Amino acid sequence: MMNDTGAAVSPDKTRLVTEYKHSRPLIACYWDPQNSYVFFGAEDNGVHRLSVADGKTSITMTGHDSWVRAFGVSPDGQTLWTGGYDGRLIWWPAAADKPEPIRKLDAHQGWIRALATRSDGKVIATCGNDLKIRLWDTADGKMLNELSGHASHIYNIVFSPDGTTLYSCDLKGIVKAWDCAAGTFKADVVTAAALHKYDDTFRADIGGARSIAMTADGTQLALGGITNVSNAFAGVGEIVVVLVELPGGKILQQLETKAKSRGAVWGLAWHPSGFWVGLSGGGGGWLNFWKGDTQHEFHSMKLKSDGRGMGMSPDRTQIAVAHADSHLRLYSLVPA
Repeated sequence: MMNDTGAAVSPDKTRLVTEYKHSRPLIACYWDPQNSYVFFGAEDNGVHRLSVADGKTSITMTGHDSWVRAFGVSPDGQTLWTGGYDGRLIWWPAAADKPEPIRKLDAHQGWIRALATRSDGKVIATCGNDLKIRLWDTADGKMLNELSGHASHIYNIVFSPDGTTLYSCDLKGIVKAWDCAAGTFKADVVTAAALHKYDDTFRADIGGARSIAMTADGTQLALGGITNVSNAFAGVGEIVVVLVELPGGKILQQLETKAKSRGAVWGLAWHPSGFWVGLSGGGGGWLNFWKGDTQHEFHSMKLKSDGRGMGMSPDRTQIAVAHADSHLRLYSLVPA
């Protein structure tokens, strides 16, 4: 298989190439588009930056009062945006020797669960537990639009490749489409029922898109999460990815694993060679690879620890994984 830079990738030859030990368990990571850094959040409330060049040099940025899971970086690599469980949205100088916050906003009441960056870097979107999606001008921090319509916590968002449409998925697997220019609702796309369950024993809902991704042409949307839940309190269930055709909303495939792996899908990416990569955690860490036209994976790789977040390098040859055992690990898709 070839990636979009011409490098040969072989999912079945995926290998660990870099291992960085942090002081606390990690919860998310993000690979910047200039291939200079991998940013990650950990249970110490910090925003951390690891140099890709040596895999050893890191710095810590302080500004959040809670865990940080939402990340975005401008196309030129100069600005980092982070969203925390404290509801705070922060602008940072991504490449500075000693980054200090450029701007802080109390963007949401409750968790900021996700952040999406428009392809031109001029607009970012955030969502959270206050049932709101907000669009922000990255130049001055002005709120451009507030989108309302979800009745439950909004778990994830993603821009279409052309930046005209924003897709959102909530706790109950309901996917909506929004017109970004007008700041208006477009359509209810689909309800991905596999992503949600109400547990009668614990009287609790569990679900939502724990991860989200699109194909480069914008014709497929992938929603990763947990299904067949037997215990909502402990988060016991099986990993699942629901593939949706756009714009119509037809469910194309429900991706699972042959072994009915436990946990949730905490990271997703589409590879230009024609396959999906999914990171699971909660029942042991795995990287799973699916073609998308069949239910089961064509390759799986067992990881050293549960995965909690994933990012793919700009050249699509490496995958960064934030691990629960306090390590950030980089895996190569190119054979040694």
